[in-house]
Amino acid sequence: MRRPSPQTMAVVLALAEQPTAWRYGYELCRQLDIKPGSMYPILMRLTDRGLLETSWDTDVLAGRPPRHLYRLTGSGRALATELAAEPAPSPFGTRERWQGA
Repeated sequence: MRRPSPQTMAVVLALAEQPTAWRYGYELCRQLDIKPGSMYPILMRLTDRGLLETSWDTDVLAGRPPRHLYRLTGSGRALATELAAEPAPSPFGTRERWQGA
């Protein structure tokens, strides 16, 4: 599997903060400042790859449709552990920053 995009990594790590809790896509959009047009395809890809499980929230206010909930699977938690252990990418790319003399 290739390295996930920074947005995908942010979603996985946000879900890993409370790995057994069910989360709404909209809640993740607000937390991570990712637009729904980017968030929902990420969530669908993670689900298709077996990294997320989904459920319908049927306990909603009258007149509102049920919403999807998401949480990490065991494989998703393993990926989150791997991503959290990686060093953060340098803002200067692969080159070393000049230290000056």
